[in-house]
Amino acid sequence: MELPKFLLGDNTDFPDAVFVIHTEFPRFIINLSNDEVEWFEEFDDEDEKEIEAEIENSIKEATEFYDREVARYDEDA
Repeated sequence: MELPKFLLGDNTDFPDAVFVIHTEFPRFIINLSNDEVEWFEEFDDEDEKEIEAEIENSIKEATEFYDREVARYDEDA
């Protein structure tokens, strides 16, 4: 199965949370309400330094994805 790079997620147990799931490496979920990130990957200190820019870019792309999706919903409303 081919997955999109980003998915939106919600859960009624967290009514104020807005989750974006990044399905490619480095895989993570970000809660855009508080910018908390949960990683599905394990990084050692050396790995983290090497992919720091990639991580920063992925989080930026996740935020842009959310903004684009919300704009599309607003257009349809």
